[in-house]
Amino acid sequence: MLRSLLLSLFLVASLFAQSNSALLKRADNYAKSSSKTNQFRAYNDYKNLYLKALMDDDEKLKKAALKGIVKTGNRLHIDVLQYSKELASMQSIKQHNTSKKHKTSKKQKLRVKSSHKLKSVRWHNGRLVLRFDKKLHSNQINYFKLYDKKKKRYKYIFDIHASMLTRSQTLRKNGIDRIKLAQYNPNTLRLVIENRSKLSIRFKKEDRSLLIRIDKLGKTNKSTLKSKTTTSPLHYHRNKVIVIDPGHGGKDPGALGYRRYREKAVTLQIAQELKKILKSRGYKVYMTRDRDRFIKLRHRTKYANDKKADIFISIHANAVGKKHAKAVHGIECYFLSTSRSERAKRVAAMENSADLEDMNYYGKQCFLNTINSHNIIAANKLAIDLQRGALASLQKKYKNVKDAGVREGPFWVLVGAQMPAVLVEVGFITHPMEAKRLANRKYQHTMALGLANGIERYFINNR
Repeated sequence: MLRSLLLSLFLVASLFAQSNSALLKRADNYAKSSSKTNQFRAYNDYKNLYLKALMDDDEKLKKAALKGIVKTGNRLHIDVLQYSKELASMQSIKQHNTSKKHKTSKKQKLRVKSSHKLKSVRWHNGRLVLRFDKKLHSNQINYFKLYDKKKKRYKYIFDIHASMLTRSQTLRKNGIDRIKLAQYNPNTLRLVIENRSKLSIRFKKEDRSLLIRIDKLGKTNKSTLKSKTTTSPLHYHRNKVIVIDPGHGGKDPGALGYRRYREKAVTLQIAQELKKILKSRGYKVYMTRDRDRFIKLRHRTKYANDKKADIFISIHANAVGKKHAKAVHGIECYFLSTSRSERAKRVAAMENSADLEDMNYYGKQCFLNTINSHNIIAANKLAIDLQRGALASLQKKYKNVKDAGVREGPFWVLVGAQMPAVLVEVGFITHPMEAKRLANRKYQHTMALGLANGIERYFINNR
């Protein structure tokens, strides 16, 4: 215990080795960059500065750090609501009118400013060509498919980290029901291709352009597409190692949900399905537990480190009290951080409880507040791909599948991982509908299939 506390104090002291002004200048420079990686670096620097400001009781530094956290957090789609509230509470009554004008102009600036801007849209040689003002990167483009059962329509969606210079527009192509291009949010340009029958969508980026070919899916295209999907991971990712961690187990049942469904059983079943799918696609897959047994949290990431895993995925099921059980549901993914949001702290407290009850509270908080993993950027990308993959797979077959978002949280099970590590909350085991689904084998398979697709997308985009 004493050793852990001394280590924590040493880590905190190391934060002061660099001057506040130098660190703030570096964070501001990173924040100006159009690179997503640099945005993450800025975000981490601002978080460290915020910690320093709290310990020094430095209001000026605290305000600058909070502004940076909110600005970069919003760009990265990270939940920064608590930081936003704290920043708002720091504004004095005298500065109210000035800050209001400043906020408005800042919001307008953010809405206009984006890493890339769309310059033109045209059809060329049968392909839809979107040309931007700068070179495109793979991690700026997210592609997924949905099926609307009610309208009986297929939707093929491209989310591009960019902004438009023109208004939203509807494009036309013979045989395709609808193609719409619009600004989804200040930093995301969304292209939706909608049709009553399945389509073959192929795309590639060439320097500043995104080229998309849209064809009606015939027998030849379908078989070709199936062949590509089957062989791609075998060809590119044969040597990738994945460690899956089914949450809880043995004496630690995890959450007890609707009809007394147990979290430890549900997470193991989904993990087994995920392992089966990933192995069929050519990955090397290991599980921290393959039966109902208890494993200490710190031993789970140690196992992943020993296996030299490329990624670590911990699978859990969320829970709330009876009062809110019928209202709260949804899927969410977490990556390691010292997040102070109430939601993250609540979820983390529940998942951390098995191993942390005997730790000194201040020692624990001190240690968690110094986490600055070099894998945090990759982990956030992985979390986004897992979330998108699960939602896309489930929403094809089930109604009311809720996206609860990608978030950051202080999860002990992810501490010590030497690779990108993510905790997936596959749903709320306390919610009547979601609990029944989580215990259903078909739903578990569909969930696992979506997670596998997310993993594959992550490896393709981060080769």
